[in-house]
Amino acid sequence: MHSNKVINSIGRRLRLGVVGGGPGSFIGSIHRAAAQLNEQYEVVAAVLSSDPERSLAAAASLGIARGYATPEVMMVTEAQRDDGIDVLAIMTPNDSHYELACKALEQEMHVICEKPLSNSLTEAEDLQARAQASDSLFCVAYGYSGYPMIRQARAMIEAGDIGEIRMLQCEYIQGHLAELTPSEKDGSNWHMDPNIAGPSLILGDIATHSYHLAAFVTGIDPHSLSADVTSIVPGRRAHDYTAILLRYANNARGMLWVTQAAAGAEHGLHLRVFGSKGGLEWHQEQPNQLLHRRLNQPSQWLTKGGPGLYEAANRISRVAIGHPEGYQEAFGTLYSDFAEAICQQITGTPMSDYACWYPGIEDGVKGVRFVETALASSNQDGKWLSLA
Repeated sequence: MHSNKVINSIGRRLRLGVVGGGPGSFIGSIHRAAAQLNEQYEVVAAVLSSDPERSLAAAASLGIARGYATPEVMMVTEAQRDDGIDVLAIMTPNDSHYELACKALEQEMHVICEKPLSNSLTEAEDLQARAQASDSLFCVAYGYSGYPMIRQARAMIEAGDIGEIRMLQCEYIQGHLAELTPSEKDGSNWHMDPNIAGPSLILGDIATHSYHLAAFVTGIDPHSLSADVTSIVPGRRAHDYTAILLRYANNARGMLWVTQAAAGAEHGLHLRVFGSKGGLEWHQEQPNQLLHRRLNQPSQWLTKGGPGLYEAANRISRVAIGHPEGYQEAFGTLYSDFAEAICQQITGTPMSDYACWYPGIEDGVKGVRFVETALASSNQDGKWLSLA
């Protein structure tokens, strides 16, 4: 079962400040709840709206001790307090991530940032250089990497249970944009504005999750890709579909199929990996099970909390077998791993071998490079391009 021993290594909870994700935001409530799930953080400061009055009112309504009018005022003020925030969580529109993260690093704060890290590879690489030159730790919120059975899959591949990786496929099939939406028609949805959301909705919004998940589980990154990126729904300007082929240094092959426009689909994040000795299959809509296919042997279903799992999965299983854990708990795993790493930095006490599995800033940079390369490939009719 998951342990809260990290809390005691510094004698208090980490103080978290949040920017974005005010009342009514889906991802804001996920972050705040995930941070407090294992009692390792307390949310003490917040900027919850670009409107100063709404920001202050929202903080008060959520019971957050210190509401601020702007992120700049919050970071400067908190940095001067003896009880100021240790960690800043950024969940604002994409075009603001870089600037906010830079300012947090300047104030020597640790950072948890929603993906994409930036809409620009130049900015992402600059942010990585700044983070690496500082003493601050940096986590990028690829939340799907926090599921126990995803950690089990990675541990099995590291242990050689399915042999050398030969093929992988990751699908992310959503249906909520199968028709033009009212907010899309009236321009009120910032996700549809490339000046804010980035040059490709489908690549930046969810294809980056598929790309990261495949790399996280297998431990290998592709060296090149060929991409088809387009808009399927008539009248839509933003991209809602992509299919991408991947090539790896060991001659393995991969494929990503990602859309938000599949009529009737729900969420549909699905990963399959095959090696020389077998394969693994995981569906996010049934996250507590992992199918292990074995060469010349019967297939086996592995279950969260059940027998035969690696410590990588058991350490983040919070409740007994038969009790489901889902999306919010997966985010909680990222926050928990990050807390353990921060406390280790502060106290020098040992941390779990698996705590360092949280997605770091290098993963964020890879995601931005993936978006840029896939879009360039699609604009050249699927030309194979290097990801180096």
